[in-house]
Amino acid sequence: MRRNTLIAALAPVLIVVTGRFSPLCAALGVLVLAPLAPGAGPHSPPVEILNLPGAGTDPGKIDYADLPRIQGVHTVISRAMLSAVSSGRARADLHDLRFQLHNYLAYYGGRFWCIWSDGPPIEDEPTQEVRYATSDDGLTWSEPKPVTGTPPAPYAFIARGLWVRHGQLLALVAHFKGKGAFGADKELELWAYAWDDRSGLWRFEQKVYDDAINNFPPQKLPSGDWILTRRDARFNVSVLIGGRRALDDWQAFPVVGADQVPGFRPDEPIFWTLSDNKTLFALFRDNGGSERLFHSTSPDLGRSWSKPVMTNFPNATSKLFSMETSRGYRVLVLNANPRAGRRQLHVAMSRDGRTFTRLALLAVPSPPKDEAVSSAGLRKKFQTGIATLQYPHVIEHDGHLLIAFSRNKKETELLRVPLDALDRLLNTCASRGHSGPLHPFLGAGRRRGWLR
Repeated sequence: MRRNTLIAALAPVLIVVTGRFSPLCAALGVLVLAPLAPGAGPHSPPVEILNLPGAGTDPGKIDYADLPRIQGVHTVISRAMLSAVSSGRARADLHDLRFQLHNYLAYYGGRFWCIWSDGPPIEDEPTQEVRYATSDDGLTWSEPKPVTGTPPAPYAFIARGLWVRHGQLLALVAHFKGKGAFGADKELELWAYAWDDRSGLWRFEQKVYDDAINNFPPQKLPSGDWILTRRDARFNVSVLIGGRRALDDWQAFPVVGADQVPGFRPDEPIFWTLSDNKTLFALFRDNGGSERLFHSTSPDLGRSWSKPVMTNFPNATSKLFSMETSRGYRVLVLNANPRAGRRQLHVAMSRDGRTFTRLALLAVPSPPKDEAVSSAGLRKKFQTGIATLQYPHVIEHDGHLLIAFSRNKKETELLRVPLDALDRLLNTCASRGHSGPLHPFLGAGRRRGWLR
C-alpha cells in the first residue's frame, strides 16, 4: 500500500523524466502508473473529498439525523398548476400537474430572474417550453411568462441557464425532438434567447452549438474565454471553450465518454477553477448506481482531463451545484443522503475548493396551501419529508444565498439563507451537537419528525 502510494506520488516526476527521452516512454509511464492513482482501479479506495467532524472520511459514519440544520426564508416562485387535460378534475394527483424542473437564477438590471422547464406532466415530453418570472426582492415573484413559447410537437425545450454576456441577458435552452433529449435522431441543439428590455419580451438570438445540452451557464476562465459543460445526445461529456468573439464560436474538448469508465455513467457535470488559476476541479453525478460523486481534474483549464474516479462523497443520484461565496469558502448544494433519496437537500462547505469539511441539512419547510394542491392526499405529497426536492441552483446577493429548486418536479421554490449561518457552521469544531451559542438560522439536528 505504501509502495503504491509512493509510486503514485512520484508519477508526475517519472512521466516528465521519461518524456525527455521519448514521447512513447511518457505514454507508457502513464499507462503503468495510472492504475496506482487513488480511486483509479476497480478495488481502489475512493478519492477523499469529504472529511467531516465525527465521521471523518467514512460516509457510512454520517449521522444524517444529527446534522445541523440551516434555516432560511422560503417562498414559491411558480406554484403547482393543473395540466390542461386535468383541469376541473375532482381529485387531482401528481400526474395531473404540469412539469416544472431545471430552474436557474440570475440578478440582472436590479431584478432577480428565474427560468425553468415547464410542460406536460411527463418530463421532457414534446411541447415542453421554458418560462420565467422576476422579483425585486427575491421573495415575491411575478406571474410566470414564456421565454420560448410552446413549441409544436414533436419538439420540446429544456431550460439551461441564465447568462450575462457583454451586458446582455441570455436564456440558454436545449431544443430537441421527441421524448427526452438523449437517444437517436434527437436533432439536439443549444439555443440562446436574448432579453429585449424595450419590448419586455424574449427573442430568439441564435444557435449556440449542435448536438449539445449544457448543465449550467458558462463560466469565465482566467484567459477571458468562457467554458461550459456539454453532453451530446449519447451522454458523452465534453467542455466547450470560447464564446468570446461570437456566440457560436466554441472549441470542444472531450472529458469522458458515456461508457469509458466501467460502471460509471456520467451525467450533469460541474467544475470550478482552483486557486492556482489553471486547474479545473470537476464533480459528476453517476447514473451507474454507485450513489457517489465522481471526480476529475484538468491541469490546463479544460483542454485535457484525468479519468473520472469515484469519491467518498455520497449523492442520491441527482443534480448538484457549487459556487464560491464572497466570504472565501465554497458551497456545494445537493441531495447528499442516498437513503432519503431526493427528500432531503444539503449544503456542504469547503475552504480550499478540494475538501468539504462541513455538511448541513437545508431546513426547507412545506409550501403553503395552493388551489391546484387542494386535496388532502395531494397536499401530503407536497409536505417536506415526503416531497422530492431537487436540481438546486444558487446565487449570492446582499449577504444571502438564494437557492432555487423544484418540489416533486411540479413546483419551483426558493430558500434564502444568510451567509452568517454558514459562517457559524464552518467555524464550529464540535462533531456532535455544536459548542457555543447557535445562530438563529442554525439549528442542531436531532431525530425529529421529518428528519427520520
